[in-house]
Amino acid sequence: MITTSSSNAGADLLSEVSGTVQGHRDGHGFVVRDDGQPDLYLAPQEMRAVLHRDRVKARIVRVDRRGRPEGRVLEILERRKRPIIGRLLNEGGVWLVAPEDKRYGQDILVPKNATANAAAGQVVAIELTEPPSMYSQPVGRVTEVLGDIDDPGMEIEIAVRKYEVPHRFLPETLAHTARLPDKLRAADLKQRIDLRDVPLVTIDGEDARDFDDAVYAEPMPPSGRSKAPAGWRLVVAIADVSHYVKPGEALDQDAYERATSVYFPRRVIPMLPEKLSNGLCSLNPDEDRLAMVCDMVVDADGEVQAYQFFPAVMRSHARFTYTEVAAILANTRGAEAVRRRERVPQLLNLHEAYRALLKARARRGAVDFESTETQIVCDDHGRIEKIVPRVRTEAHRLIEEAMLAANVCAADFIAQARHPCLYRVHEGPTPEKRAVLQNYLKALGLGLSIGDNPRPGDFQAIAQATKDRVDAMQIHSMLLRSMQQAIYTGTNSGHFGLAYEAYTHFTSPIRRYPDLLVHRVIKAVLQGRRYRLLQGDVVAAPAARRGRAEAPAALPTQDSELEQWEAAGAHCSANERRADEASRDVEAWLKCRYMREHLGEEFGGTVSSVASFGLFVQLDGLYVDGLVHITELGGEYFRHDELRQELRGERTGVRYVIGSRVRVQVSRVDLDGRRIDFRLVRDAEEEAVLLRARRDRQAGAVAELAAVKDEDRAIKAATKRQVRAARTGAEPGGGAEGRRRAAAPAGRKAASKGAKSARSAGGAAGKSARGKAGRGR
Repeated sequence: MITTSSSNAGADLLSEVSGTVQGHRDGHGFVVRDDGQPDLYLAPQEMRAVLHRDRVKARIVRVDRRGRPEGRVLEILERRKRPIIGRLLNEGGVWLVAPEDKRYGQDILVPKNATANAAAGQVVAIELTEPPSMYSQPVGRVTEVLGDIDDPGMEIEIAVRKYEVPHRFLPETLAHTARLPDKLRAADLKQRIDLRDVPLVTIDGEDARDFDDAVYAEPMPPSGRSKAPAGWRLVVAIADVSHYVKPGEALDQDAYERATSVYFPRRVIPMLPEKLSNGLCSLNPDEDRLAMVCDMVVDADGEVQAYQFFPAVMRSHARFTYTEVAAILANTRGAEAVRRRERVPQLLNLHEAYRALLKARARRGAVDFESTETQIVCDDHGRIEKIVPRVRTEAHRLIEEAMLAANVCAADFIAQARHPCLYRVHEGPTPEKRAVLQNYLKALGLGLSIGDNPRPGDFQAIAQATKDRVDAMQIHSMLLRSMQQAIYTGTNSGHFGLAYEAYTHFTSPIRRYPDLLVHRVIKAVLQGRRYRLLQGDVVAAPAARRGRAEAPAALPTQDSELEQWEAAGAHCSANERRADEASRDVEAWLKCRYMREHLGEEFGGTVSSVASFGLFVQLDGLYVDGLVHITELGGEYFRHDELRQELRGERTGVRYVIGSRVRVQVSRVDLDGRRIDFRLVRDAEEEAVLLRARRDRQAGAVAELAAVKDEDRAIKAATKRQVRAARTGAEPGGGAEGRRRAAAPAGRKAASKGAKSARSAGGAAGKSARGKAGRGR
């Protein structure tokens, strides 16, 4: 076998690999390999016979200069069966569907009798009847007519199908849910601690409908002569979803398939049916609910000294919003505090416990970047009314720290029991990303950088040192992008960003399947038993842990169990990314549609990102990003400096860097491509500055050229003198006699030159006299 000498060990020429095709909107594609090695590039001609998400076998045919492999498709192992969403078009009497997902790269032909009576321009779902080949387009039939592109909510209908988000529950799931009780029964309360007298409260956003966490705090008695509390008892109660969603049932299968709830503007695709997510499991105020509780003792320095988990029955005593709590904490005598007078002391206790937890966070060096999240506010027709920033208040941070403490306790509890589980793992930067960040920080001249083995505290120190800079958001964004993406996995590698040795998700089982699994594991450990993931049942724990002689039968081996948890983690991580992509796609569509109404208008903005092909600009007040293509920057060549994240004009020297203020005009909106293009607008003052810069550079260039010419003349003159001196010194009869002989010709030359000058002067005088005489005549 012929192998390359590059560092890419996975790029063996002529070797065959299997993987999944990932198309690109520009016509080429990649094979995402099953073995995890670098993707194979597929040229556009190779993509003619395959479609996005097909499974193929390919051969590596060449490797480029950077060691990237290119492949040729040998065999199509599996065609994607899911319907494709697109617009039905009629071009010259030929019906075809243009896929909404541009990664498919080919239009799909539709016979006249397979349009399902859909009209041209409508959004449809199409099923392939003939796959593509090297010489023919794919053919399909319309299976569902979604409606017109401008129908309210159409962007969400497109997104859930485009990203294959499950949005319909199985009939078995709905039937099972219908059989569940509407209220708690006496049997549900067995072996549970009654916390209904503890004034737990929920704190969520104004638009929240499912409440899966409630909190309560009270001070611990002071120690010694100090009057300050020795610490805080912090109670975090989480909805007990595992009581209703049992392993192996249709309800559980549906939840696992979704793995997470998906949030869109004005709509949620829930992981669980509404009867559970907004009813039985939701911690609605003044209603009895089942919960799993983490009861913690937090000392004055924010360290959790003790904790315990137990199933309970509780009652939420109030439903607060973040806005309310923030207003009360800011002014305990304000209108909100007066209206909630009886709950103010409890909120103050929670705030003091939160302040203690902040001390521990600061000692750990956990990363806390300030970022601006936005919320899209839509009207009744699903169109954007405005885009507003989500303000992160003390109330948000209070709940966040309480949930973090409970999650860490859950991870520690399971780790001590040596039970497999899904951990939330966030690793530090890879060597490649670390090098990019180091060079970026060096180019900025901050005097701050990270080492080859960075700690979370290093990132936090940079974030703190730059928080007041104009480009703070961009610097924090670069810090964040240098880290790896958080994932679910059965192997505990710690959480870099939060600076935890072990971390998991316990606090949101209504909307996240990993949290539901953690609840099941905690319950099994509390019962002295073991939860088996694949079979979905609970078996007796090993004999050594129970103090009994016999061991349970048919326990899975440690390796097979870990593989099962790894597979579950990969599934949940992939579906989490799918949900994020679908949400971003809808937001981008809504923003494009919103900006179509502002074509030709001018806005101020800030450069949010710099690329070799142009600038990305975020508009002030609208929080909408668009591209200023490099051709719109002026009639000169711009050089891209990746380290400094800037574009610099070679002729004028004008620089565009992250954080630069610009004024732009909305020039084009591509709804299908989710793209907004801007044109740079310069006022008279900016044009004058650029003109002065251009003139200064031209004047500098002229002066530089003159200096070069002068230097060249001086060098030539010096060279001539050296040559003349060398010739004189080399002639026979050197010394005084030689100098006399040399001086004689020189004297003769000088006399001759003097005579010529005299004749020239006389001639000139004669000409002058003749000229005067002529003028006299």
